[in-house]
Amino acid sequence: MATWQPLPGETVLARSPGSFATGTADAVAGMRWFRDTERSDIQDELTGWPEGPVFTIRSKSERRVRAAGAFGVRAAALAVLGAVETLAAAGSIGSGPRGTGRSHDHENEVDDFPVMWAASGTVARTLPWQLDPGRCPERYRTHIVITDRRVLVLGFPDDDTTRDEVLWQTDRAGIASVERRTFTKVGLEAVITFTDRSWCRLAPPNASDHWEVVRHLAYASTVVAPEELTPGQKETVAAFTAEHPSFRTVVTRRPSGNFTIEVTSEPDPDPREGSDPQLRLMGPDGEHVNFEPGDL
Repeated sequence: MATWQPLPGETVLARSPGSFATGTADAVAGMRWFRDTERSDIQDELTGWPEGPVFTIRSKSERRVRAAGAFGVRAAALAVLGAVETLAAAGSIGSGPRGTGRSHDHENEVDDFPVMWAASGTVARTLPWQLDPGRCPERYRTHIVITDRRVLVLGFPDDDTTRDEVLWQTDRAGIASVERRTFTKVGLEAVITFTDRSWCRLAPPNASDHWEVVRHLAYASTVVAPEELTPGQKETVAAFTAEHPSFRTVVTRRPSGNFTIEVTSEPDPDPREGSDPQLRLMGPDGEHVNFEPGDL
């Protein structure tokens, strides 16, 4: 076996770890469900899926007990919180990405937390069980790959990407829409809706404000060939790749009209980080520009 490679003429836009998301609100924290369009649990109907955890949405009384316990923890933390915030403001420590703290989809984020919404025979039901943190074997990882043609889920054990296997794939034409969701502890998640109206909710394993999977799915990424670049853009790309030794350099046109340069330095993806490219934004003549909505 070997590390997965694209087809001839196919451009890789992103390779990043990902899995089904996990609930954040008190009633569903640490949980996830697989639903049909009647909101029934369908995990026992999914072909080839092993048995997994069965979750129950917390009652209001259970939520009150949980909230009381969390209050005690928060009270103890207040003694150091001010100092931590002062250091973060001064740049002495990093501050991880945060969700908005407010849900814009109460039904599916607070009262319930489906990560698969799929009628019988729809695309979302074909997603691999290895994406489920409650089922995925220990020391097994899943990566999501975005190309200009396809979306794939790859899996490999023991941090060994040379043992890549394609668990699932679909043409990009089969995806109707992708929404960024920020009611989450990891900063950013993606709800991917397929053309048959089934959908799934995916998340990175670690906190991220700029998950590559979302960047290249939520907004169209038009790959720009080297010969299509302006002279100023060619100079900027050459300077950036000189700073960051390049195994693969991809330039894409963003919906704002800006361009991203993404440089991947290593031929083999990192098991924990994926391709993890260096990123630079430029304008039509290669000039420095500020980020606009849709660029990231």
